[in-house]
Parts: sequence; C-alpha cells; structure tokens
Amino acid sequence: MAQFKSESMSAVFQEQAAKLGSRACVSYKKGDQWADISWTDMNTMIHNIAYYLMSEGIKKGDRVAIFAPNRWEWWVASLATTSIGAVSVPIYATNSSEEAQYVLEHSGSSICFVGTEDHADRVLKIIKKCPKLDQLIIFDDLSKKKQSVITLKEALEKGAKKAKPADFDKRLKSIKRDDLSTLIYTSGTTGNPKGVMLSHYNFFSNVKNIMQDMGQFFSINDIWLSFLPLSHSLEMTTGYYGPIWAGAKTAFAESIEKLVANFTEVKPTVIISVPRIYEKVHAGIVAKFATESGIKKAIFNFALNTAKKNLPHACRDIPRKGLFAIRFNVADKLVFSKLKAAIGLDRLRYAISGGAPLAVSDAEFFIGMGLKILEGYGLTETTPVITYNRPWFIKPGTVGQAIPETKVKIADDGEILVKGPQVMLGYYKNKAATEEVMTKDGYFRTGDIGVIDEDGCLKITGRIKDIIVTAGGKNISPQNIENSIKESPYIEEIAVIGDKRKYLSALVIPDFEAVGKWAKQKGIKFANNSDLTRNEEVIQLIGNEIAKYTKQYSRVEQIKKFTLLEAVWTQETGELTPTQKVKRKVIEQKYAKEINAMYPPDNA
Repeated sequence: MAQFKSESMSAVFQEQAAKLGSRACVSYKKGDQWADISWTDMNTMIHNIAYYLMSEGIKKGDRVAIFAPNRWEWWVASLATTSIGAVSVPIYATNSSEEAQYVLEHSGSSICFVGTEDHADRVLKIIKKCPKLDQLIIFDDLSKKKQSVITLKEALEKGAKKAKPADFDKRLKSIKRDDLSTLIYTSGTTGNPKGVMLSHYNFFSNVKNIMQDMGQFFSINDIWLSFLPLSHSLEMTTGYYGPIWAGAKTAFAESIEKLVANFTEVKPTVIISVPRIYEKVHAGIVAKFATESGIKKAIFNFALNTAKKNLPHACRDIPRKGLFAIRFNVADKLVFSKLKAAIGLDRLRYAISGGAPLAVSDAEFFIGMGLKILEGYGLTETTPVITYNRPWFIKPGTVGQAIPETKVKIADDGEILVKGPQVMLGYYKNKAATEEVMTKDGYFRTGDIGVIDEDGCLKITGRIKDIIVTAGGKNISPQNIENSIKESPYIEEIAVIGDKRKYLSALVIPDFEAVGKWAKQKGIKFANNSDLTRNEEVIQLIGNEIAKYTKQYSRVEQIKKFTLLEAVWTQETGELTPTQKVKRKVIEQKYAKEINAMYPPDNA
C-alpha cells in the first residue's frame, strides 16, 4: 500500500482502509436486514471505479457529478472521483430536471452518477442541453437499456479489467492542498445557485480542526447514521468525512419517511441533522403526553422539570450529586430511558445540529434528558464549520466557540466575518461575486448578523438580506421572530412580512396533525385542512400561540395580522430550498393577494 501525505480526505480514506481492513465501513438496508461492507471492499470498489473513470479519459480537474440520495454507492463515486484529482459535483437528489441541468451545464460535468432510473430519466430529459455530458452511471439496475447509461456494476467490472494501481497512486499523490476537490452549488433562496469551489485542504483542515477537540469523543466503535443530504456541506464534512477520520461505521437511512424506524434498527451513537428533525421529535413527544391525564402526565411533568434542573450539569459536564442525582435517576428510569429507547436514541451520545437555528426549547429538552446536542454554525462557503458547542461547554441559544485556526469577528454593521483554512477558493466562473464577499484584509463576509458573548460564544441574530425595514424605519430580523413562533407545537411554518409596511404580518402554515387532534378534542367538525384554516376557533388558537411565543419582543416586532394557509411549503412547489430554507421572494410573489389583504389601503 502506497503511503500518502494526508492533506486530502481521499488520502485519509486510504490510510484508514489499510488500518481497518475487514472492519465494517458502511451499512445499508438490504431487504429486511442491515448489511455491512468492509473498508477493504469499499476501497476495492473505489479503485475499480477510479480505474474506469481514468479509462474513460477523466483527467485531473474534470468534473464528475453525483445525482443520488444517500447510499454507500455515493461514497464510492465521490472517493473514486476525488482520489484521481477529478472534481466531484453533488446534486440534491430532490432536484428537478431543470435544477440538475443548471448544475451539470454550469459545472461542465462530463460524467454523472445517478441513483435511480428516475434520476437517470431526469438527466436524460435535459442531456442535450449539457454539451459536455456524455455518460451516466446508474447505481440501481436498469429495467431496460438506456442510451448513454451504464450500471455501476458494469463500470466496476470494466474498471477491474483496466486496473492500474500505480496510476491511481500517482494521481492521489499529485493532489495539492489547494487543488479543487468539490463544487457545491448553494441551494440559494434567490436567483441561480452559485458554485462554491472547495479545495482538498478546505475539507481536510475543517475535519482536522473539528476532531482536534472532538476526536477523543469518537471511536471506531461508533455508528453514525447518514440521512442529511450528502450534497449538503454539513453532511459532506461531518457525516461523510467525519466518520472516515474517526474510523467509525456509517449506516445509511432508507429515507426521511423511515427515519424513526431506522433509528430503532440501527441505534446510532452519532447523528448529524438540521433542527427540523429535533423539532418534530420534540413536538411529537409533547403532543403524546398532552393527551394523557392523571399519574402519567404528572410523571412526565416531573421528568420535564428534572430535565430543566439538569441543564447546568449536562451543559458543563458537572456530576450530579446527592438528592438531585437520585431524582434524575428516577426520572431517567421512568421517562427518559423509555423515550430514548422508543425512538431508537438510547445509544446516542452526540447529535450535531446545523444548517439553521435550533430553538432553545428543543435544545434544552434533549440536553436536559441526557442527549448532547451540539449546535454549530457555518456556510457552504466555509466547508462549513466555523463554530460549535463543545460537549463540556454547551450554551443553548448560541452556536458555540470558533474551531482552531479560525478567526471570527463582528463588523461595525453587525455582520459576522470569518478567516480560516476552511474558507472557499471562490465562486466558480464568478469572480465578481467572489470579490464581493471578501474584505480587503481577507475575511469572508457571511451575510449573517451576530454577537460574540463574554464566553466567546457566537449568537446569530439575523440575516442581512432578510432584514425588514418597516415604514417607520425600524430594522427587524424576521428569522428570530419566526424561530420563536415555530416553537409552538401548532405551527409548522411561518413567514413574517413587513418590509416598507407600517406593521408586521405573517403567513402561517399550521401543524395540521397537531391542530387536527386539538380540533377533535374541542368537538370541531372538519373534513380537510381548508376547513381548519377557516375555523374561527383554530384562527384564535394560532393567534394565541403567536402572542405567547412573541411576548418577549418589542411592540414594533409584534405580529399584528396573520393568514393561515392550507398548502404545505415544499421544494417541489417552490417555496423551500433543498435545505428547507424559506424562499422569501417566491412566497411574497406567490401569496401577494393574501399579503395585500392584510394591508388595507389606509394601513399599507
């Protein structure tokens, strides 16, 4: 086995494969059982696909796209590509043909790995508009032969016959730290996505600096569960390269719909997620016990109060002593351990949260019962991790302290500025946009607003482009208000409106499952979501919830009017990005009629 200078994650994989050999590298659901693939077998496939790509003329710097959901084959395609100096271009599996076309065409990808026949069909629909793209490699078997498409199985067989280990090693050894590794296209809430150029050292340094503090908490015996899209930089760095660095096993969830079932089957020790998953689990638990009465409800409330009192201990790793230690053990035996076992999180030691702000109530709920949620902060342009809460120093409501080799400062206008080895090379084919986000002294402009507290913890207070300037000249961050309101178990999504208006209003999508249960208990008759959104008692319920969760805000930040919507926002219908961020401009255009109705002419 050749020895590689570890300044790329592709080289780190080779070193781990040599050390860990027959140990399980990944696990996936095969029928009703979970099947493991060893580090050695994964490496053999990575080599064979790399041989195939080289035989097809893929040179250093050529772009190879991956359009597929999370699965072990994604890892093989990605590592085969980056190990030979080519550039991986991940595409969200949920993207439409047109969205995929933009990435494929703009990146100049010549080969595209696809997950399913549906993904293949989406690409074949637009392949003629992508002049450099001439081949698809599909992970699944084909039901019938398709032009320009071969299966991964065929590529593996052809690659094995054209094995050139010396060429593989030469390519991998020739990789320099600033060579382009991956082009990640931002999901972008406005306009076309930008291609973020991330180098091999961007990834390597980010993982290294995270593991400088966290490495002691992970081991080769850990099981990581992968479900956040691998095309998302958080999953790519922490959920893909993270377990490779740690030498742990990664299990691939079947889908978000089957996530809870997969939790109970896999019983992961580490997960990486966006806040929505934690919100859903928290809301489901609270809703379940809300309908209980008598002793069960009393025990649950006792446990909740115990969890709150446990926060100082859990957040600072302070041992519980005396009567409180006994109280916590009782609460754990009666409630916490059963809750964790029921949702498959009884072995979970660390949960990483990123991609969007995590509500303090969600963080405290899980941390208090003994689940360490480590919220962090970053952007695609920073590979992505800038800061995170350490296991021994968790401060809910903040995104923690900066990782090693990273400088964070706040500009005069409140913008968060970052300098470090994880900052991108720039935007692909967009020099002007690159120059726009960099300061003269080399700091990256994040576009986020924040403050650094006395403990060196960063607190995000808003996003510059989302700031609402009311008709009275008040600057308001809608994100903070929205995140507070979404703590309500009855509210699924909300968009605060008010730019150049006299007051704030909101478009609200209720959590129809929770509201439906509430309505049945109240004896309210309804046939569908539309009936619920028009019901006066439901409207009053939502109004009370908005008031309850915004009482800490000033008068000018209060929601004066709101409209309930019956259609859930999704990526497919255009209101959300693949990372579930709200596209404000799309919503304001799509619901202009509803918004204008909340601002009569004399109050507009």
